[in-house]
Amino acid sequence: MLECSQINVEWPYPAVREYRMTDQRPIGITILAILALLAAIQAIIFTFQMLDMIPIIIGEVAFFTFSLYGAIMWGILAFIYLWVFQMLWNLNPQGWMFVMIVSILNLIMAVFSIIGASSWQAMAPAILINAIVLVYCLMPGTKAAFGLPE
Repeated sequence: MLECSQINVEWPYPAVREYRMTDQRPIGITILAILALLAAIQAIIFTFQMLDMIPIIIGEVAFFTFSLYGAIMWGILAFIYLWVFQMLWNLNPQGWMFVMIVSILNLIMAVFSIIGASSWQAMAPAILINAIVLVYCLMPGTKAAFGLPE
């Protein structure tokens, strides 16, 4: 029987391996994880607004003429963002790639929501948060924290 101590697997991301061993998360990754959590909260708010469960404060929120489709899409993106938050919080290097993909998907969803009858003012927080996440992911220090080439 093979024991875990007998398996010699090298972690492919040297910078992340150091953070995992010391349990110290760089401040940049913590900020990125918190931004991902804010984006998840924003997507949850849009989901509930499209389902008419909470009041709409800024502008109109709709997705073409049937808000259930938009609520489903925003709900899926919220769950994905919560999953990405967990990956970033645990310094999983795949979290960087997924947060990039999800922020792009959220920006696309916000643009489609604007085209589909939501107001610009209602989608502005989602566009702002996701644009900040995307720009922050592309900064050299963030990429270096995950052991990626600049």
